[in-house]
Amino acid sequence: MTLLDGTIAAIWPVDPVAMAEARTHQDRLTKPRGSLGVLEDVAVRLAGIAAACPPPMPEPAALAIFAADHGVHAQGVSPWPQEVTAQMVANFAAGGAVANAFAAQVGASITVVDVGVAADVPAGPGVISRKIAYGTADLSEGPAMTLDQAVDALSAGIEIAGSLVAAGNRCLVTGDMGIANTTASAALICVFTGREPASATGRGTGVDDAMYQHKIDVVRRAIEANGYEEAVAVPEGPDAALRALAALGGLEHAAIAGFILGAAAARVPVILDGVIAGAAALAAAALAPEAAGYCVAGHRSAEPGHAVALAHLGLRPLVDLELRLGEGTGGLLAHPLVSAAVRVMHEVATFDAAGVADKER
Repeated sequence: MTLLDGTIAAIWPVDPVAMAEARTHQDRLTKPRGSLGVLEDVAVRLAGIAAACPPPMPEPAALAIFAADHGVHAQGVSPWPQEVTAQMVANFAAGGAVANAFAAQVGASITVVDVGVAADVPAGPGVISRKIAYGTADLSEGPAMTLDQAVDALSAGIEIAGSLVAAGNRCLVTGDMGIANTTASAALICVFTGREPASATGRGTGVDDAMYQHKIDVVRRAIEANGYEEAVAVPEGPDAALRALAALGGLEHAAIAGFILGAAAARVPVILDGVIAGAAALAAAALAPEAAGYCVAGHRSAEPGHAVALAHLGLRPLVDLELRLGEGTGGLLAHPLVSAAVRVMHEVATFDAAGVADKER
């Protein structure tokens, strides 16, 4: 059995008994029922993930930033040069990125993983090489990856999740870096949700109107070049999901999908970042449908495809600040909210314990 197969086999549905207990406990706390809104749903979800009520605190948290380059960059879909991917990896390592600042704010560790940067990335503290290839092929002309490359990238993500959990982390956060990866994300989202390219493609790092229209056309060409039609049925089953991921995804998408699967197999919550994570989560859920239950949507990106992906996954974002940076920034901002939701379960008194009258009595 391969690592991927074993991981998928280890993913069980979130525990319905623990979730029911958590919902009942929420209703007994000294507050009006449902008054914490979505935070109550988060606490219930984490109870199901851990199969325990109350669930353990999701701390410490660990951010993994998966970095890779994309052959479709050659189609002129981004105003940024491809070299920025490697340069930003160095910036993460030096502590100079927004993700570093946000991670310091919430006390999360950062691991940067090179799964496909189109340059040699120097080793350093917090930087791990799991390079599968020096970037993907141009997805607008055919498959971005071979099936073996996609499996290798999935396995890398699984391994990183496993190592972070083994190190004592109790919440994982997805991060990404890869110039042109919003183009691949849009193509994945279209195929996994059956949506039309114009509704799932955004401006990424800030393209002008002409480049935006060109980007939509490139996404459409990619779907057609790989044998998919618009509004097709969602790929069903692991084999179909793997083919779609290999055809239209990036190496970081596959690694993040594996990261999600690894978290689910370990019964640890994973906070998703933006549109790249959303696209990867669609692939993970297609490979193992129960994996979606282990995800929390950290935020909703300004990229239109992200809302499409979250709706398909049945996830409600905790933060909506029009972010479009990536790196795991939205997921990091959401982590204190996830922790607060669980802390309520541990520390807030019940009506009986506090001697407070319940309006139902």
